[in-house]
Amino acid sequence: MFNRIHHVAIICSDYPKSKHFYSQILGLEVVAETYRAERDSYKLDLALPNGEQIELFSFPGAPQRPNFPEAQGLRHLAFEVDDVKTVKRYLEAQNIDVEPIRVDELTGKMFTFFKDPDALPLEIYQI
Repeated sequence: MFNRIHHVAIICSDYPKSKHFYSQILGLEVVAETYRAERDSYKLDLALPNGEQIELFSFPGAPQRPNFPEAQGLRHLAFEVDDVKTVKRYLEAQNIDVEPIRVDELTGKMFTFFKDPDALPLEIYQI
């Protein structure tokens, strides 16, 4: 019935900063960028190589979301990578704080976390 995730939507606080982070630092492809004057809002469609997308929105005055590890709601967004160590070094070279690498006790796979410009938790997970 369900095939895969089509997109994840994120509302950011600083559109130019988040656009740079997701497109230039993480390297997601910009598919489309739309400015909606009536909302003073941007919508940026970004794609991963497999076609899954992130929709990045800006909404003036959007309230902050509680940000602590075990708050209810979406816990984190995980990106599959070929080599966690290489991606961790790359992110750190971009001045992004990355947690120490851990090993998933259930799968034996390496993973770690970092945050986007709004402190949303992002994970890199080695397959």
